[in-house]
Amino acid sequence: MTYQSMTDEQLISLRGSLMRQYEIYASDGVKLDMARGKPEKSQLDISEGMLSAIAENGDCMSDDVDCRNYGGLDGLDCAKRFFGEVFDLNPDSIIIGGNSSLNMMYDTIARAFSFGFCDSERPWSKEPKVKFLCPSPGYDRHFAICELFGIEMITVDMQKDGPDMDKIKRLAETDSAIKGVWCVPKYSNPTGVVYSDDTVRAFASLNPAAPDFRIFWDNAYAIHDFDKNIKILNILDECEKSGRPNMPLVFASTSKVTYPGSGVALMAGSAENVAQIKKLLAIQTIGPDKMNQLRHVLFFKDRAGVAAHMKKHAEILAPKFNAVTDMFEKELSGTGTASWTTPKGGYFISFDSLCGCAKEIYELAVGAGLTVTKAGDTYPYGKDPNNSNIRIAPSFPPIEQLRAAVERFILCVKLASIDKILGERK
Repeated sequence: MTYQSMTDEQLISLRGSLMRQYEIYASDGVKLDMARGKPEKSQLDISEGMLSAIAENGDCMSDDVDCRNYGGLDGLDCAKRFFGEVFDLNPDSIIIGGNSSLNMMYDTIARAFSFGFCDSERPWSKEPKVKFLCPSPGYDRHFAICELFGIEMITVDMQKDGPDMDKIKRLAETDSAIKGVWCVPKYSNPTGVVYSDDTVRAFASLNPAAPDFRIFWDNAYAIHDFDKNIKILNILDECEKSGRPNMPLVFASTSKVTYPGSGVALMAGSAENVAQIKKLLAIQTIGPDKMNQLRHVLFFKDRAGVAAHMKKHAEILAPKFNAVTDMFEKELSGTGTASWTTPKGGYFISFDSLCGCAKEIYELAVGAGLTVTKAGDTYPYGKDPNNSNIRIAPSFPPIEQLRAAVERFILCVKLASIDKILGERK
């Protein structure tokens, strides 16, 4: 029975029993967290062999380069070959950085403001206005970068196969102030959407009004499949075919493959983009952590080694995602109060409540000792137009704690939904 079909008396009675349970949770002192997509300890443990990889190798050499020394501005050649194989990239298109692809995205925006891109008319700081297209629900840290630099964000709805490409095309091709778009093309954060071939081709066929328009292709979950390896088209190849090779900038990392605090990040782009970035990097740094790059190459060896490693991650993560969606299905299906995604990889589940309920759900969750992503964070400026979306991150808690967290979350959803329905009937 849907909550909407229940009488006031039935809803009030149900609310009373739910509140009694809520008061127990609010006073028991238990703290649970499913706010961010952090790997749990058992996931970190499977990379332990990486710590001894260099010692077992016997030296710190790679292609006659002593990895302990200065140099290697854009990364070790062996690391470029390795990551090129893993992420289907031309090694010559790759620049390897530190542990954080977010850091590389931030630096790319900062360089655009200071110097512009190779095809810019002027630095972005000299533009009257800079705007970005932001498929939403989306990644809050992308939006935070824009907000910090004063970039105006334009929300674009996410659909089942990627962003609304009709809107992206219409806006990007008519407004020269629009300089870029954020994309998480595989297992998008938080919806789990995988961009279709048509979506990738639509991006590649854009003819933006801004000559220095950039597609920020944050392929964070490129190899994070639970079961079947889902392939997406290579945006660099597609843009090369369309005659717009400078448009995409691809980012990836091993942050959720090995250690988030000491992974390896990379970016890839056209020959012109890479040449300009390397020229500027030569002033910024003497070189990245080549020892860490070598560790990764020695530990994994090749694409097959990565695939075997990612299967271990999936064996830990998939049961957690199944536990969450099974509980949602059991407790919320048929109530008319919510919908949610069932991703086949990645790190997040996107949850949508009744319109106008997300903030109350969040506040109730905090009161019950549960930390979840703040309502609104999946939209630019923290403003969800429907006040309904909440990102669920199942990865970090052990599975029994996760079930306990979801139980509390579901209780909060039910309470907020009843309050919403009763309030509308007054």
